[in-house]
Amino acid sequence: MGLGAGSIALIAIVALIIFGPKKLPEFGKAAGNTLREFRNATKGIVDEDDVKEKQDDR
Repeated sequence: MGLGAGSIALIAIVALIIFGPKKLPEFGKAAGNTLREFRNATKGIVDEDDVKEKQDDR
């Protein structure tokens, strides 16, 4: 169930109508920051698991 280009365009148009052109960049920036923080947090968890596995192998 993937999103096609038409679906993405429709979502973008509806968001533009609801929030207006001045708020969308703020939402985009907030979403990008959230994704970056999530990636960093999950990377830390994966790195910790790798260290534990290496210690268990010894």
